[in-house]
Amino acid sequence: MSTKPEKEQESAATPQEDSAVERFKHAFLNNLHYVQGKDKTTATPTDNYIALAYTVRAKLMERWLSTRRAQHEAGAKKVYYFSAEYLMGRQLRQSLMMTDSTEIARTAITELGLDINELIAQEPEPGLGNGGLGRLGACFLDSLATMDIPSMGYGIRYEFGIFKQSFQDGWQVESPDNWIQADNPWDFPHLNDNVEIGFGGYTETYTDEDGKPHSRWIPDRTVLGIPYNMMVPGYKTNTVNTLRLWTAKASQEFNLKVFDAGNYDRAVEQKNYSETISKVLYPNDNTPQGKQLRLEQQYFFVACSLVDILRDFRKDNDNWDDLPNKVTIQLNDTHPTVAVAELMRLLIDVHLLEWKRAWGIIQKVFASTQHTLLPESLERWSVSLFKRLLPRHMEIIYEINHRFLELIKSRFPNDYNRISRMSIIEEGHDKQIRMAHLACVASYSVNGVAALQSKLLRERLLPDFYELWPEKFNNKTNGVTPRRFMHLANPRLSSLITSKIGEGWLNNLDKLKKLEKLTEQAEFRKAWRDIKHQNKQDLAVYIEETMGLKIDSNSIYDIIVKRLHEYKRQLLKALHIVTLYNRIKANPDIDIYPRTFIFGAKAAPGYYMAKLIIKLINSIAKTVNNDPDVRDRLKVVFVENFNVSLAQKIYPAADISEQISMAGKEASGTGNMKFALNGALTTGTLDGANVEIRDCVGPENFFLFGLTTEQVFDRKARGYHPWEFYNNNQELRQVIDKISSGYFANGDSELFRPIIDSLMGEDEYMLFADYQAYIECQDRAVQTYRDTEKWTRMSILNAARCGFFSSDRAMHEYCTNIWQVKPVKVEMDGSG
Repeated sequence: MSTKPEKEQESAATPQEDSAVERFKHAFLNNLHYVQGKDKTTATPTDNYIALAYTVRAKLMERWLSTRRAQHEAGAKKVYYFSAEYLMGRQLRQSLMMTDSTEIARTAITELGLDINELIAQEPEPGLGNGGLGRLGACFLDSLATMDIPSMGYGIRYEFGIFKQSFQDGWQVESPDNWIQADNPWDFPHLNDNVEIGFGGYTETYTDEDGKPHSRWIPDRTVLGIPYNMMVPGYKTNTVNTLRLWTAKASQEFNLKVFDAGNYDRAVEQKNYSETISKVLYPNDNTPQGKQLRLEQQYFFVACSLVDILRDFRKDNDNWDDLPNKVTIQLNDTHPTVAVAELMRLLIDVHLLEWKRAWGIIQKVFASTQHTLLPESLERWSVSLFKRLLPRHMEIIYEINHRFLELIKSRFPNDYNRISRMSIIEEGHDKQIRMAHLACVASYSVNGVAALQSKLLRERLLPDFYELWPEKFNNKTNGVTPRRFMHLANPRLSSLITSKIGEGWLNNLDKLKKLEKLTEQAEFRKAWRDIKHQNKQDLAVYIEETMGLKIDSNSIYDIIVKRLHEYKRQLLKALHIVTLYNRIKANPDIDIYPRTFIFGAKAAPGYYMAKLIIKLINSIAKTVNNDPDVRDRLKVVFVENFNVSLAQKIYPAADISEQISMAGKEASGTGNMKFALNGALTTGTLDGANVEIRDCVGPENFFLFGLTTEQVFDRKARGYHPWEFYNNNQELRQVIDKISSGYFANGDSELFRPIIDSLMGEDEYMLFADYQAYIECQDRAVQTYRDTEKWTRMSILNAARCGFFSSDRAMHEYCTNIWQVKPVKVEMDGSG
């Protein structure tokens, strides 16, 4: 496959290519005519996009079927990845790349009088995730397929993904993301694999013919899970794995008797209630109904998935003890942890295994990843809710906990505080199930996602479990797929790299190290700079077209894009902008290098403080962008609806990557990796994977500031008083006073009062403590940027030394050190 940018493809077509183009055109027209009932005169751009997508999908379908056959025949151990989120991104361009048909499709579509870029733009983006967790799952599935690992992802096919974000008067406004309102060519149902699951009801005991007691669950309602398959192709391989997403349907959609009685609403009540389960990603859980729906979602997808897995296992296996040799299930964070209780129920209640044997199997099947360092983010479920919704599972969890606590008592006699700390059930007025504890007890492996975070898991978040089972705990630093976030996102840079180090680096990112020796070649540095500037121009065009705001592509693009949370400290970036603005207001002729600050973030609908921070940033932008004293030296941009597609425009254009969370709070981050691989320099704290990025690129190529994790803990232990920093730092005081005065709120001094009160009162994430170091760090970064050649060398070295952060490396570590799985090569008959 050519790695040149689209506009540079000029070689003459060979006879074979001509034939391939004609076949592609024929297939496209067939999909337009016979699948959609349209012709060229009546087809809309969406119709043409769907025809193109089906044409490309057909190229994957044979490989997908061959993969299923090959993996089944091999009888190899298979990885099942359970995640509540997947941010797969748009599929058409990726599928063209994976089938090596980008140029054939471009030629064919052009000869049909159509613009392929217009068709590609019609594809909606499935927003089946909230941020890094969902994108990580997508990167991992991409790598597993590329590495020929038998694997399958499981999740929910949310009808409405994460909300579409817009701004009204600077406030975030959420609207539904109905991404499947039209035909979605990238997934397809397998109705024969439907699964029926239950909720509510009661349990009962009975004695079998041998006199052995058993329990069974009698649900009071059932729901059907309909599986939709999305193909996940590997790069430069025949393997096409599967992401199976479940949608909920009523087991009885229509009650004719009730309808005939004239109660039309009640006749479809069960249908509406059941289908709510897969209606929306992460319903607001500030209400009891929202909490129940979240638990229903989690149980729904793991229950359907486990039935599916066991059904496949039993086709060729009749010995349950062989299950761990054929199946490993990775729990991506705590959301799918109810799978532990469900698999136990299936083994002891349905398949009638004895408890000890079943539990032994469980502890060899499950592995778990812990993504958070925030104690409040460790998932808990009310015992009363759980018991009402999943009564048999509650009994099973009680029994798991009882046996676990007996182990603790035997290992640590009379240590009642330890028992209280480690119990799966947290006692109190409203008893809670600690899902992270259940995951630790049941899993044979518990991993963190960055070296620092894994250390903090062992020492601070789950130290008792580490003391009990040190062999379970390990680190697997996250990674990202270079196929999407370099090759697709940055084709110019991808082409330049290939021209210098050859093919193969997209499957072995360590080869980027070969770029190091090129840093002293002036011609290469110029080419690198030119590509960065072209990418910045592209982003400037997008911002002007979508927001009507002109930005200077010669300015420094200083970018922070990530989920809006106080610990991620987008607010610290806002304080920095106001600092620079104050300097200009004090001296309009001050020498300030032009800077464009670009934000992208969504705040959870129920997270008031995060939404207020968005309002503040937009208010600062309005003031700064329209102040004649600024003279366009500062521009502040908050792009709407940040998603994977927009990320692919932003990462290649960045000069500075802002990774400024308070040390000890970010699990890993993956945006930091994507920025660095595209040549951005990081301004960051020693948090998450920033630590490892700095180690890889070298301290001299990383702008470090802020307290370390140990210093944060020490400062808080000794007593942290943010007002001391306010009183002792004139610039900080001026910034806070300006915001407090209502300067950015048309004189309303109350609008941003909650932010000011939070900072002056507690400042939980220690913005004031890190403020001065951050300002000085930013000043160093700008001074370095003025030295064009030095900055370019640093940019090249950031990309060259970040090959470690490939998701291929991460998946190799999981496969080798946790899952013990091996690749299965897929052979194709003919051309495939």
